[in-house]
Amino acid sequence: MASVNMADVKRLRELTAAGMMDCKKALEESEGDFDKAVDILRLKGAKDVGKREARTASNGLVAVKHEGESLAALLELNCETDFVAKNERFQELAAEIVAHIVATKPGDVPTLLESQLNGKTVKELLDEANAALGEKIEIRRFSVLEGGFITSYMHKTDPQLPPAVGVLVQLDTQNAEIAKDIAQHAAAMAPKYLSPAEVPAEVVEKERSLFEQMTREEGKPEAAISKIVDGRVNGWYKDFTLLEQAFVKDNKKTIKKVAEEAGVKVLAFTRYKVGQA
Repeated sequence: MASVNMADVKRLRELTAAGMMDCKKALEESEGDFDKAVDILRLKGAKDVGKREARTASNGLVAVKHEGESLAALLELNCETDFVAKNERFQELAAEIVAHIVATKPGDVPTLLESQLNGKTVKELLDEANAALGEKIEIRRFSVLEGGFITSYMHKTDPQLPPAVGVLVQLDTQNAEIAKDIAQHAAAMAPKYLSPAEVPAEVVEKERSLFEQMTREEGKPEAAISKIVDGRVNGWYKDFTLLEQAFVKDNKKTIKKVAEEAGVKVLAFTRYKVGQA
């Protein structure tokens, strides 16, 4: 068996993102031939694709693409480890897919996966990356906003890794400063909905039921329960809807008030954090 240089193992790992032992075995099998070792790892990766389906891809990145000021897409592309998240091929794949989303505006993830990109389906491109990088690679979600004025904010939770938090904010008219403020606020405060009116009825009913149970267990008078529950639901709106949240730069104002004072309306937003709902 050929002696393996650990510098070559490290270089092979950096190039392919394969595991250290897999790189060592590939170099041993190829008798030190670096290019042949790469081919061995690619073949092994292709064979292992099916085995990864049940594995969890909870790392990754968020990527953004703008087309002018009125069209943008946000994508969460997942992998299994931070090591692959910072791999150049993985990041290039994310950039290609998010640009494709802007160009084609697919309706959902299944439609995106079946769409053609560079002569192959997006799913085929993911499978190739899966084989080459040795990890489960998947598209978790994406969003397209179109119309008005759209800005984005991307945040790295680790300077060594690509952005893990991404936000799109859509205003009815151009105001770059306010749009940036609201996008940064959303990144920090993690609102789930734009406004109380956009919270699904079943979500409101679930929260109301929990608050009612909590209030009864606290022994509040029956006649006061309805009013107390209403107050708690309104408090929930202030925590989880963007327009009702207190602005991080001035907590005496809501985001709705900040927008009104600037003469703009917030039409929509998207916030993704890798691995979170």
